[in-house]
Amino acid sequence: MTTETLDTVLTILQRESKHWDVPIVTLIAERSNDPYQVLVSTLLSLRTKDVTTTVASRRLFARATTPEQMLDLSAKEIEKRIFPVGFYHRKAENLRTVSRLILEKHGGLVPDNLDELLALPGVGRKTANLVITLGFGKPGICVDTHVHRISNRFGYVQTKSPDETEMVLREKLPNKWWIPINDILVAFGQSLCAPISPWCSKCKVSDYCEQIGVKTRR
Repeated sequence: MTTETLDTVLTILQRESKHWDVPIVTLIAERSNDPYQVLVSTLLSLRTKDVTTTVASRRLFARATTPEQMLDLSAKEIEKRIFPVGFYHRKAENLRTVSRLILEKHGGLVPDNLDELLALPGVGRKTANLVITLGFGKPGICVDTHVHRISNRFGYVQTKSPDETEMVLREKLPNKWWIPINDILVAFGQSLCAPISPWCSKCKVSDYCEQIGVKTRR
């Protein structure tokens, strides 16, 4: 797939995405306009379905929306509020450590620098880029499993990992799509472009897609 074709595909999918569920972290970013809540909800969302992340985030933010308030909670209390997100024991400890470091090293404010975010426990490139793009509105490319998988399925990249996909997209993806590509492809992946047996018969961009790796389809 060429960049020109991808531009057409993303334009179509952006229009179609109005009919799909918005990723929970995006909703939290829109409602709170708070980088800390974006960071926390993204950490909760790792290896966890959106419906679970939604409930866990709501329970946690009812008690703590700042680093100071998070540190007022014990790890056990955080665990109770975020259960059953994946790896909730580790995530509870990470949330306390991240909150402490934000207070001690960053004056209570979430850093807007990729390297400083990556230095926080539990924060990988996906999380860091999502905080930068949704929390601060700064350029970045968040690549999760959906973006990685679909970019390869389209034939736009030929990569083996999300981090590798991010690097390739940084080289060839037009700047106007850097921030929105994650929302578009996550919603697309959750709604139609499933890992196994995607809904190609309902897809508005199936004629553009090279369908690489697709063995069965609906």
